[in-house]
Formats: sequence, structure tokens, C-alpha cells
Amino acid sequence: MEITMEIIKNLREQSGAGIVDCKTALTEAGGDLTVAMEILRKKGIAKAGKRAERETSQGIIKAWVSPDQRRGHLIELRAETDFVARNEQFQGLADNILQVLVDHQPSDLAGLLNLSLGSQTVREAVDNLSGVIGEKIVLSNCATLTSQGTVAAYLHAGGSIGVLVAISQAESGDLAKDIAMQIAASNPRYLTPDQVPMTEIEKEKEIYREQLSQEGKPAEIIEKILAGKINRYFTEVCLTKQEFIKDEQQTIEQILGGAVIEKYYRFQL
Repeated sequence: MEITMEIIKNLREQSGAGIVDCKTALTEAGGDLTVAMEILRKKGIAKAGKRAERETSQGIIKAWVSPDQRRGHLIELRAETDFVARNEQFQGLADNILQVLVDHQPSDLAGLLNLSLGSQTVREAVDNLSGVIGEKIVLSNCATLTSQGTVAAYLHAGGSIGVLVAISQAESGDLAKDIAMQIAASNPRYLTPDQVPMTEIEKEKEIYREQLSQEGKPAEIIEKILAGKINRYFTEVCLTKQEFIKDEQQTIEQILGGAVIEKYYRFQL
């Protein structure tokens, strides 16, 4: 049976082993995936079976911002256990991947995975450490932001949440950092009210109408109350309308002054 790249890829996803080991096992197994998996397990290369099916809920998020605060990067490297996430090799790999992202600025995660890290690609480095440690390890996300204003990053709880944000106002590191902290804490779904889909607004109105109707409110009063209800809803889901976590007397819109939040990323393990 011909050993195609598709078959090798399938075995690699199931076992977490490298391409060469997968190809060797498939050749020995005559192309049989099940037998090849058994061969890898016997050799200790697939130490605990199908890593690809396991959950990676632990890991680390790392951030970098340029000295001029015009560019920033985030990466998210995941593992199965906190024990591995705190491992020196795992942390070192995360640092090295972040440096590759900083140096080459690929356009997306696929591009980052295919870049060189020493004598191998980033993807191979991740797979190889997975094989050595015996846990599923995944480079799950990356982000890049550039701005003529200010870029800031914030890492919460040792890197379990990471935020990267760009605002239009230059030389405003403290303000941008405050916005990043707000995003980490509140996890807004939208930046501004105009981004909330009309279908979602109408659904909220429908819920409020039912609640108010059960309270015995007349129909004409209900419609007047709805506007206030929707505005309060915006303060929950829209970043610019939220109360500032450091001063609840002000909204994010107010502390921004004339600055604009251009874009942000929020990663969470």
C-alpha cells in the first residue's frame, strides 16, 4: 500500500509522533493505521495513545511589545496539565516561538507554524516536545497588532489570560495598559454598540418585554422602558460603554477622551 502524506498526517495527529517516525511505522505496518499506532506505542513514541483527542486546558500565554509601543504580539501554547505548563522546556519553547513571531511577523498561525526554529519548523518543535514529554502540546493561537498610536499588552494570573490592544493616541502606554486590563477582566463581546447585531438586540427586547409584561406593566410603558434596558445591556457587552474597573464613576469611553480603540485580541486558557 502506498504511504501517502495524508496517511502520515492522520497517524501524526493520532499519535503526536514526528513525520519520520510515522512514515517508518506505516511502512512497517504495510500502511495499516491501527498497526502503525501499535508500533509507535511499543516504541514509546506514542506514549499514551491518541494525543490528538485529549483536552489541552493548561498552558501559557506570552506577550511582547516593541520599545516604541507601535507593535505587539501574543502567542498561546497549550498543554494538558499545569505540571507540563510550568516545565522549563515548555516555557522555553513558548519563549522561542514568541521570538520567531517577533522576528518574522507571519500573517497567521499557519505561517508561524511553518517558520524555522533552529533546525526544524515551529510545528516540528511543538510535536517533538510533545513526544518527549508524553502530553499533547498545541500552539493554538497567535496575534500581531501594529499602530501609529500605542500598543499595549497585559498578562493576567501568570499568563492564563493575555490581551493585546491598540489605541489611536501615541505615547499613551498607561492608558492603553488600563484598557488591556479592562478587556482581560470584563471579556467584552463587542467594542461599541453599533457592532451588536440587530437580531441580538431584538432578542433581548423580546426577553425584557416578557419580563415586564409578567410584572403587569402596560404595553405603552414597556416600550419606554426598553430603551433604558437595552442601554444597560450595552454596558455589559460593549467595551466602550463599560464602567472602568479602576473608577466606576467613569466609562471606558470617558477615559479614552478623544482616543479610539483600534483593535484588540484576548486569549484565555
